[in-house]
Amino acid sequence: MRHAVRHLKACDPVLAAIIERIGPLRMSYREPAFESLVRSIVFQQLHGKAAATIYQRLVEAAGGALTPPSILALSEERLRACGLSRQKLSYIRDLAARTASGEIDFARLPELSDEDVIEHLTRVKGVGVWSAQMFLIFALRRPNVMPTADYGVRAAIQRAYGKRKLPKHKDILKIARAWHPYCSAACWYLWRFAELPVEKRKGKAKK
Repeated sequence: MRHAVRHLKACDPVLAAIIERIGPLRMSYREPAFESLVRSIVFQQLHGKAAATIYQRLVEAAGGALTPPSILALSEERLRACGLSRQKLSYIRDLAARTASGEIDFARLPELSDEDVIEHLTRVKGVGVWSAQMFLIFALRRPNVMPTADYGVRAAIQRAYGKRKLPKHKDILKIARAWHPYCSAACWYLWRFAELPVEKRKGKAKK
């Protein structure tokens, strides 16, 4: 991680200023397992506290452990009672069914390339490229993932690099070219920067 931070500070003065403002890299990881992807689905498009409450209810409803059998044993009514929308519970059930059948094999994922992991996970209903990329970063600990569609990353780049509009995919890739092979760490700093109050961002990330 220290090498990643040194590289990012040396290759990009704007990102270097953000790193100085945020401080040490403290990325939290989860196990590359079924329950981690269930958690990602629960947290989609929800504020952290609300999502955490729903997730905890789901864990309790499943008997304390999220496994394909424990999910498939829950009725739609019980899943809805946890706070899940019908759409999300259908996603979670689809993931559980595909994992139980062996179509989704979490044990194989560490051996696959980033591209193959994305292809494997996006077979599940409701799991798009972004969700697969978050799994790559926070579960498989892949160091060079660049989620160009992530709103937090786009908003942070817009503010830090003085863009008039949210940057597009090609613009982000151009800026991120220098960050390789540590785009995951760069994104972590951009997310933390996006969370800062506006007055604390000003003057901290200029060339």
